[in-house]
Amino acid sequence: MKLNYSMLVVGLLAGGSVQAANLYAGQAKAAAVCSQCHGVRMPSADAPFPPLGGRDPEYLKTAIKQYRDKTRVSDIMNAVAGSLTDKEINDIAHYYGSVKP
Repeated sequence: MKLNYSMLVVGLLAGGSVQAANLYAGQAKAAAVCSQCHGVRMPSADAPFPPLGGRDPEYLKTAIKQYRDKTRVSDIMNAVAGSLTDKEINDIAHYYGSVKP
């Protein structure tokens, strides 16, 4: 069997653009950063913020990155998201996406 190295390289490069999520890291980061306002399944008792459990991870990643980059404006969220890395955002988004509301 002859191995086509160019196809292997193309496959590896295409697959490398997807970042695997670590749900445990996402859960820990969400507990430390997000859950005080957004809760896990329901928002915190006195906070008027939407729950994030069960939301689409791609939507969450886009929204958090927009807050981080200040193309979406919210004083609170711009400050909170400003310190998050792409990996942390990916982990948080997939964690919340995995939680059933």
